[in-house]
Amino acid sequence: MSSLADKRILLGVGGGIAAYKSADLVRRLKERGADVRVVMTAGAREFVQPLTFQALSGNPVHTDLLDPAAEAAMGHIELAKWAQLILVAPASANILARLATGMADDLLSTLCLATEAPLALAPAMNQAMWRHPATAANAATLRERGAALLGPDAGSQACGDVGPGRMLEPLALVAEVERLLAPAQSLTGRRVAITAGPTREALDPVRFLSNHSSGKMGFALAAAAQRAGADVTLIAGPVSLATPPGVKRVDVIDARQMKEAAERAADLCDLFIGAAAVADFRPVEVAQQKIKKRGGSDTDSLALVKNPDIVAGIAGRRERRPFTVGFAAETEKVEEHARDKLKRKKLDLIIANDVSVPGGGFNSDRNAVTVIGADGATHLPSTLKSELADQLIEIIAARAFAR
Repeated sequence: MSSLADKRILLGVGGGIAAYKSADLVRRLKERGADVRVVMTAGAREFVQPLTFQALSGNPVHTDLLDPAAEAAMGHIELAKWAQLILVAPASANILARLATGMADDLLSTLCLATEAPLALAPAMNQAMWRHPATAANAATLRERGAALLGPDAGSQACGDVGPGRMLEPLALVAEVERLLAPAQSLTGRRVAITAGPTREALDPVRFLSNHSSGKMGFALAAAAQRAGADVTLIAGPVSLATPPGVKRVDVIDARQMKEAAERAADLCDLFIGAAAVADFRPVEVAQQKIKKRGGSDTDSLALVKNPDIVAGIAGRRERRPFTVGFAAETEKVEEHARDKLKRKKLDLIIANDVSVPGGGFNSDRNAVTVIGADGATHLPSTLKSELADQLIEIIAARAFAR
């Protein structure tokens, strides 16, 4: 997976000769998998045409705060919410001053005030302007408020001066963005086992019992745990998903195979997450030949037996018990049923979601969940499962391994 895969970066381009470097910056960010949208100030458009950034980013370029088309849906607020990081490059002395004083008189400055995403600034200006006490004070104010100042570099400048004030080169800025967006290494040295996807319980050589689980949430959790530094074993039911980089995968078909693999993994792991949708029942007997319709009857019966409860078995261990997290996919009374499972199965945490909500749950790329423990609940609103997985891993790691 690319280092910035699916990361949403809003690039603000300020007025200055360094704006030409920002075109290459967009290209470099896209190469690493980022989704980049560009906002240009009036000054930036004097140096580079918006069409350049539109072609490189693959997205329309935003320029006006009061764009009638965008404002019908509060466009600037939507942009502010969309961004996972706002990067202003180049950030002129004027931009630093306006952001330090809280001005919101154009689209870029308004976005910087309206967002909850981190703000990174790549200063670019004449060396005397960078050294001026007013600029130094503005930079210090922005740092105190949490903005990351990336650079400036020192060297020859377009005006002929030599000194600090050059914008960092695009590759250096990409490295800084990767550092800012890298997940915390909260699971370094930990061994994590995760089950994902459905199980298939054979009826005969042709048919089986199963469910709608796609495995996307479990696979996203495995990728997030690996990014957080863990040694990850992913026990996957029958799904059509690529193995996350750096993750050991064990493929299984039915619940008994998954239980066997999960028990082996649990012997060695510190954290077990049961994200699989394991079939509750299997046939008492599997027919050796395809079951045929019986003439003269519109009904038939099928004898079923309960499958083992994998996550409850691991949570109930007396020895070699890992911190155990379960999932509760519900269609009604979500928290009530989840709390019952938490207690009955002796889990440390349970992650509940309403799979009846359109656009979430099984097969969707998005989900909204509630993390429930003995001491309370944390609701995580709907977002991409890849982002949700990062949030969940941080919550789980903090609960499981807090010192």
